[in-house]
Amino acid sequence: MEDTLEQAHHLRAAGQPFVIAIVVRAERPTSAKPGATAIVTPDGKLTGWVGGSCAQPTVIRESLRVLQDGQPVLLRMGPPDQLSGHAEAPGVIERAMTCISGGTLDIYLEPHLAQPLLVAISHLPIAEALAALGKGLGYAVTVAGLDATPERFPQADQVLNSLEFGQIALRPQSYIVVASHGNYDEEALAWALGTNAPYVALVASPKRARAVVQYLRESGLSEAQLARLKFPAGLDIGAVTPEEIALSILAETVQLRRRHVPAPERPVPAAEPPAAEPAAAGHDHSAGTHRLIAPSVEAIDPVCGMTVEIASARYTSQYGGQTYYFCAAGCKRSFEKEPGKYVKV
Repeated sequence: MEDTLEQAHHLRAAGQPFVIAIVVRAERPTSAKPGATAIVTPDGKLTGWVGGSCAQPTVIRESLRVLQDGQPVLLRMGPPDQLSGHAEAPGVIERAMTCISGGTLDIYLEPHLAQPLLVAISHLPIAEALAALGKGLGYAVTVAGLDATPERFPQADQVLNSLEFGQIALRPQSYIVVASHGNYDEEALAWALGTNAPYVALVASPKRARAVVQYLRESGLSEAQLARLKFPAGLDIGAVTPEEIALSILAETVQLRRRHVPAPERPVPAAEPPAAEPAAAGHDHSAGTHRLIAPSVEAIDPVCGMTVEIASARYTSQYGGQTYYFCAAGCKRSFEKEPGKYVKV
């Protein structure tokens, strides 16, 4: 039993599903005795002992069925004349065993489904809400983002203060939510949509989402990959606060898990043509003049007009001898394609 529990611990830690089979009753002659245990994995491998060549194939077959529906059952095996012959009771299945020994076995099959993994890519309050609520719902939780620390996310199992997404070990049921609000959406989604995660969602306005999708399209992601992106993230419950948004997102992941339906695909919109926006901070282009003004700690993204903190800006570009600052990679790319559209030197 200790070997079985140790194996179960390793499988669970790795996020792998399995079935524990336990002999709860045996009538002689049988080779397995009450208390005998085994583990069955989705590849049909049985490790342990719950009976010989007659019992084992049936245990494996029924264990794989149990993994499909997620419900435990009591498997009753024996000679046909010793089975009840009546309709099976709820939670009990009977299978004839025609071995020459003639014994009977009752084996409890308990499924242990893979613990789902919630990956929140953000350092903002919505990630805090996702981590807290996700942990309470039984998810393993990973948070990745700049300025993400274990102190800020005590409920998370893994916290990465970086964008090194290769450090995240995904599981068969991994739900990725990108909620950096333009800080590093593009990098995160380029990675997430290249994985097999059944759910990849973006917290963003429709306009922002279209711009991100266009950036990813131009970066080489296929239309099939882009169609996997769910936005806006979550079910439409009128959520406003970070906690309500987190609730709507986790409700959507539960819906996908329990109904065994694939993540929704949707037509992928093209980005709207950007309109001309204000010039970068630090210069005055009014009345055809060009004069320096006092240095500032902030700049205006010349593409979208958002305020960008100069000291922490991750996206910059040089044009006409000046530095311009951008809120996201998509704005930088648009600027570098046609800089004259946004500023005049």
